[in-house]
Amino acid sequence: MHVEIFTLCDAATVDAAGKLNILGSFDRLSAASEPIVHMQCALALKLRFARIEEGQKRFRLAFVDSDGKAVMQPLDGTTEVRFQDQDSTSTVSMALGIQQLKLPKFGEYSIDLAIDGRHEASIPLFVKPPVSSTPLT
Repeated sequence: MHVEIFTLCDAATVDAAGKLNILGSFDRLSAASEPIVHMQCALALKLRFARIEEGQKRFRLAFVDSDGKAVMQPLDGTTEVRFQDQDSTSTVSMALGIQQLKLPKFGEYSIDLAIDGRHEASIPLFVKPPVSSTPLT
């Protein structure tokens, strides 16, 4: 299994043809105060599997702070890896919406992906107060 795309974004969809559509990929948030509430975002994933990996796969997405403490319930699910004709690989695309993401404090967070109980990838999210701009003289 190979992770081709794994990103936090403003919005994502998978259309009827299986195309993954991503809007506004980001890894940083700025907020005036803690706790930080991000009204709406999504996780977009595209995973490539070899023919030997065909079948049902369990996935888990965990959102944790720098101490490894969960900041939201893990997203658990299953997906089916299917192949067409004699293709040597196949992809699975996922778009998972997140409403009212609440982060308790400024800092670095991690979104961790596990497939069938095995850690496969992580992406960071950096959350900081706004940078104050000083006028040029």
